[in-house]
Amino acid sequence: MVRNLCITLLILVVSLGGCSDESQQADPQQTENGERLGAYNLKTESTFNAHDFSRISTNISRISGVDMKTIVALGDSLTAGFGVDLSESYPALLEKALQDNGYQYKVINAGVSGETSSGTLGRVEWILTQNPDVVIVETGANDGLRGVATTLLEKNLCEIVALLQEANVEVLLTGMRMVWNLGPVYVAQFNAVYPRVAEEMAVELMPFFLEGVATNSTLNMADGLHPNSDGYRVIVENIYPYVVKAIDSVNR
Repeated sequence: MVRNLCITLLILVVSLGGCSDESQQADPQQTENGERLGAYNLKTESTFNAHDFSRISTNISRISGVDMKTIVALGDSLTAGFGVDLSESYPALLEKALQDNGYQYKVINAGVSGETSSGTLGRVEWILTQNPDVVIVETGANDGLRGVATTLLEKNLCEIVALLQEANVEVLLTGMRMVWNLGPVYVAQFNAVYPRVAEEMAVELMPFFLEGVATNSTLNMADGLHPNSDGYRVIVENIYPYVVKAIDSVNR
């Protein structure tokens, strides 16, 4: 049973990379041709810019006469909502949950399928042009898939957080975990990165982004790999208290 669970988790991680060949060391600055970013298709990460954003940010609510603050959900396919309608992605569901509870925040979906932490780092300057109050950082699963050195992952995460903090942005870091199939040494090193970065950079940490969703067939799509709309609702339920805590920090 444990062996089957590990294999299923490994398949889940593989799916986040958008890669058909696990052994291929893909360029971390590239996504697969035609990978889905929300409701918009792009060929490479280099095409993702402010003009493109205006075409994909359909989940942004505009409330007349209300000064909306901004949360940017930064990440890979788990953030982009690969395989579900943009309105069912976690950023869209999070925005609705916040506004239903009186928080005047829009949530920008800045997810890119197949992205590693190196790609995420390369987009931070653009993210800052959106003038975010809070940034949720969800990245690193594809680093594990490609066997990227955990020292590089940690360096990238620290740089991402530092750039955001220098701009006075509140940061929520979401953790990812690797499975034992990748080897106990690498897995232990990988799993230790997120808590260490959170402590060193003094940011809030959601320990595991897929808590309660990974390997649960009722919360994933038919391929068994990606969260379905119900899965994303569980993710939002899990992440919501951390987001509210970040908002409270902004308001202090």
